[in-house]
Amino acid sequence: MALNAAWEDLFGGTAPPGQSATMTLAGVPAPDSGGGDANLKADEGPWHQAGNTAGELRTSTTTSLTDLDTANEGVGSGTAGFDSSGALTEILGTWKTRLTAVRDECGRLEGALKSAGRDFGEREDTTRRKIAAEAPAPRREEG
Repeated sequence: MALNAAWEDLFGGTAPPGQSATMTLAGVPAPDSGGGDANLKADEGPWHQAGNTAGELRTSTTTSLTDLDTANEGVGSGTAGFDSSGALTEILGTWKTRLTAVRDECGRLEGALKSAGRDFGEREDTTRRKIAAEAPAPRREEG
């Protein structure tokens, strides 16, 4: 069975009526599909923006941890003797563990995403320079 036929068998029902199923890479249409620019480009911007978002979430989570501690000051002594006191302490511990994990992961992701963007940008520039260096010189028209 040809690849297109196999692809059609697997995903044919997902294509609009009258069109065959097509495969795309990162949402870029195939060159012969008539839509979009098939040249993939790596740009630092989206990676840097995603890193900034992770950093903002890290800051927000850090603030939430502080707020959680502040809100729970004195709860143990204020609820002494109630059955709910132990449950509140347990819940506080589990939320602090979860928020700390989110904060730490966001901190890791912030650096990793920004680094990926830098790396992609540098590779894009290097590739562009290599292609330019290996491209044949334009012909001169005599006349």
